[in-house]
Amino acid sequence: MILAALGVVTLVIWAWLLLFHHGFWRANQRLPKRAAPGRWPSVVAIVPARNEAPSIGACVEALARQDYAGALAIVVVDDSSTDGTGDIARAIAGDVDVIAGDALPAGWSGKLWALDTGLRHAAALPADYFWFSDADIVHQPHVLADLVGFAEAGRLDMVSLMARLHCVYFWERLLVPAFIFFFQMLYPFPAVNDPKSRIAGAAGGCVLLRRAALARIGGIGAIRGDLIDDCALANAVKQSGGAIWLGLADGTRSLRVSAKLRDLWQMVARTAFTQLRYSSVLLAGTLAGLALTFLVPPLLVLSWPVHQNMIAGSTGLLAWIGMAAAYWPTLRDYGRTPPETLLLPVTAALYGAMTLDSALNYWRGTAGNWKGRQYQKGHT
Repeated sequence: MILAALGVVTLVIWAWLLLFHHGFWRANQRLPKRAAPGRWPSVVAIVPARNEAPSIGACVEALARQDYAGALAIVVVDDSSTDGTGDIARAIAGDVDVIAGDALPAGWSGKLWALDTGLRHAAALPADYFWFSDADIVHQPHVLADLVGFAEAGRLDMVSLMARLHCVYFWERLLVPAFIFFFQMLYPFPAVNDPKSRIAGAAGGCVLLRRAALARIGGIGAIRGDLIDDCALANAVKQSGGAIWLGLADGTRSLRVSAKLRDLWQMVARTAFTQLRYSSVLLAGTLAGLALTFLVPPLLVLSWPVHQNMIAGSTGLLAWIGMAAAYWPTLRDYGRTPPETLLLPVTAALYGAMTLDSALNYWRGTAGNWKGRQYQKGHT
């Protein structure tokens, strides 16, 4: 009886996710081409960079090669790097302004303070928009024109692109598409892009933000301590009445390689418990929800020879099929194969372990270590 009930519950969950959760699984939110505006607005690109020597050169070169008809200035904030990041950026040909970041004050996350430093430096520059780009991201030459054209046509205050992540090595192939899938579950892109929905989200690697919208929310300082800074910024803009848009990128990709499980584990564990607002209750609910949604269906199917419960086995199979169908569009986008959809439960279990580890790190006082800085709730 219990197994049958579990099977029915998981089937209902996946039916709801497929039919009523904003179509998040379609992975179809793409930046469309728009006609050129009557006037190309001015843009200042700001790149916060801390120990990004392997990628900063390619990032800045890609910014300098943008095929953009309006005014474009590039500001790189060297955030106390010790690996020559600033020198590499200065060596790039073109109009690139490299400035040294100020000492990190209490109450700020490192990235947001670097962005604020860049914004203060750019205060005197003509800028209708600010373009925030992570230092490990490269953009094809058409990206800025597409972003601005779309924002102008739709009167949008913020346009963000989820960069295409590196997905070559074993652990990347197993975990990266699932990361995108889970992100879309948490922040369904169609809902983010719907002005009537309260859901707000963004991808910090590529954000185009209208200057007036940033002023309206009180500047970057309004979210100074948020470790999940991209979604916090999107929420602030949307709550202030601004229109935002989030989609998957075709011309923007990340250079960051995560060949080892440890690399991806640290990336997720750094902020997973922050996402849960440091709540033990939310942690328990999340882990239980992951188990029920992703682990129970395959377990009911694979344990059929033991329990031989027809209802449990059939509903578990249908839920697993629904899970695989939902995952397939994202997996296909990363060039993977249909059989890999069946591995999503394994991946979900790993993400659950990362989330638990994030909580344990927080309770041990070692949470949020990133590039030599230690972050705790309310501390930098």
